[in-house]
Amino acid sequence: MSATTPEDREGFFGQSAAKRVHVMESGWLRRMQECRLYAYRLPHEGFRPHEVGGYWVADEPVDAVEQVVLDDLVARHADAGIELRITPSIWPFWRRVASSSVEFSGSRLRNSAPHPDRLG
Repeated sequence: MSATTPEDREGFFGQSAAKRVHVMESGWLRRMQECRLYAYRLPHEGFRPHEVGGYWVADEPVDAVEQVVLDDLVARHADAGIELRITPSIWPFWRRVASSSVEFSGSRLRNSAPHPDRLG
């Protein structure tokens, strides 16, 4: 069950039918549009849950059973019902979501544009 408050649900998702939102900086849009990812499917056997929730690890080397090419990542978001928000700076959104009841994660924030409060 989600711990998101009704106020945060309205504030972050009220204008959207999406149940999930991804936010990225506009400076990364072209790279996302041109990106081709390679996903490697692995066998289930030999993996166990990691103490950090959501991760699985293997104690021995594992060979991939399939390679999948993923491109047109913008369309993949749309097809999955994920709202993609594009903004000049992620920091105003990040400050707000990090202090909210919304479940969130951030990846590669060190690659984002300079934090506007730290420009000097």
